[in-house]
Amino acid sequence: MFNTLGDGDPLSVYVTDQWIIDQFLGTKLWTWGRNSYGHLGDGTTVNKSSPVQTVAGGTNWKQVACGTNFTAAVKNDGSLWFCGYNWFGQLGDNTRTHKSSPVQTIAGGNNWKSVACGYAHNATLKTDGSLWVWGLNTKGQLGDGTTTHKSSPVQTIAGGTNWAQVACGYDHTAAIKNDGSLWLCGYNRQGQLGDNTRVDKSSPIQTVAGGNNWAQVACGNWFTAAIKTDGTLWTWGYNASGQLGDGTVVAKSSPIQTVAGGNNWKSVACGTYSTAAIKNDGTLWLWGCNPYGQLGDNTVVYKSSPIQTVAGGTNWRSVASGINHTAAVKIDGTLWIWGLDNYGQLGDGTVVAKSSPIQTVAGGTNWKSVAAGFYHTAALTL
Repeated sequence: MFNTLGDGDPLSVYVTDQWIIDQFLGTKLWTWGRNSYGHLGDGTTVNKSSPVQTVAGGTNWKQVACGTNFTAAVKNDGSLWFCGYNWFGQLGDNTRTHKSSPVQTIAGGNNWKSVACGYAHNATLKTDGSLWVWGLNTKGQLGDGTTTHKSSPVQTIAGGTNWAQVACGYDHTAAIKNDGSLWLCGYNRQGQLGDNTRVDKSSPIQTVAGGNNWAQVACGNWFTAAIKTDGTLWTWGYNASGQLGDGTVVAKSSPIQTVAGGNNWKSVACGTYSTAAIKNDGTLWLWGCNPYGQLGDNTVVYKSSPIQTVAGGTNWRSVASGINHTAAVKIDGTLWIWGLDNYGQLGDGTVVAKSSPIQTVAGGTNWKSVAAGFYHTAALTL
């Protein structure tokens, strides 16, 4: 949830060669789970407990991201599409009308590279390296120096064409430039901007850690996690559920390392109050909130230190975290999912929570990437 990967940029060290290759192949977009605002994009508002394709169909999808009750996706031709909840203009079509079928932002064009979704705002990179944001802006999460909502894409006041990767939290945004510097804006009462203050920022600022060695960033609900080019993993912000992984439940306004330490972290994803990360050896680690088994360790006990799912193994390729569910793709192309399932977001044809990883009813070994929202899931297959 709230995150997007880079698109083969040199800084995106967590992206495998196979993932890059997949971007040039035809891929289908599948969605499932809650659909009350049409965010599954199938032209209805009926929940689905099994994967369905959006009405847009096609085999030309490149990347997908999930917000609270909306979905965003980029096609191989560089066009950007949205569906679902739109009260704050997060679909970027200059309206406040919900859409149950994918629409393009009024910015249009075929130069979109990747998209990230927050609670009710978006951040998107174009192929020219420019960063665009829109939607809810109460806390300054759009980084345009205001707290005014935007229903059409605007650039942050930081501007420039040197942005490499971006992530959205509940109401904050984080982005990495090509030079490896990390910038954040928005809500900061839990220290999630990492600048050693609790003051909101409507313009991008750097964490106190500074430096030009950041490779990937992910945002959760009032906390942030990021990996440096040396493979170390850093977290900061809200920590009541142990989502910072430092063995405590104390919030941190400056970046710290998880108790797992090490310099072998490859990628990280943040849910509402939990964190998931993959190491270079392909092992999957999770920590934080766990009332519905979203840590996948066959318990509902919170963990303030990283643990592995009961599925174990060294063959995990990518992971995504929602409000209370987790989804991950293995190197063999299988898709596994676990946690809360009240709207069918696990895609196994039921609405029963699972504390251990299971496969969707779609099964198969052709899954390429997955995204998780509050109560829905979206994934790409060949």
